[in-house]
Amino acid sequence: MPNLSSASRPARVFVVEDNLDAALTLVDLLEIWGHDVRAVHDGLAAVTAVPEFHPDVVLLDIGLPGIDGYEVARRLRRRAELAGLLIVAVTGYGQDGDRQRAREAGFDHHLVKPLDLEALRLLLAGAPRLD
Repeated sequence: MPNLSSASRPARVFVVEDNLDAALTLVDLLEIWGHDVRAVHDGLAAVTAVPEFHPDVVLLDIGLPGIDGYEVARRLRRRAELAGLLIVAVTGYGQDGDRQRAREAGFDHHLVKPLDLEALRLLLAGAPRLD
């Protein structure tokens, strides 16, 4: 497991994951790493809650109930106050077409489940801080 001491300044991270166990596990890990974390479990809740929390990074599942992660990313990208937000797909969808569709929807990165924790740690360490 990556260690907290190698992480940079803590980030504000918003997790959008419909699998409750996966969401809780990811939130716990991110908090152990020192990040300020919030989570919701569907796309519509994310569209409302992300602007209120104003995170540096959104870890966004694509296969969500209600509206999918692609639509969530598109809606977040239209919000001027979220300019500079880093949106990362955290998904089981890993084909080339899935990655292309994610880029077109506004995702900055695409991580496939099960997550490579070192890749996630490095991505968060390099994320811009919006404060």
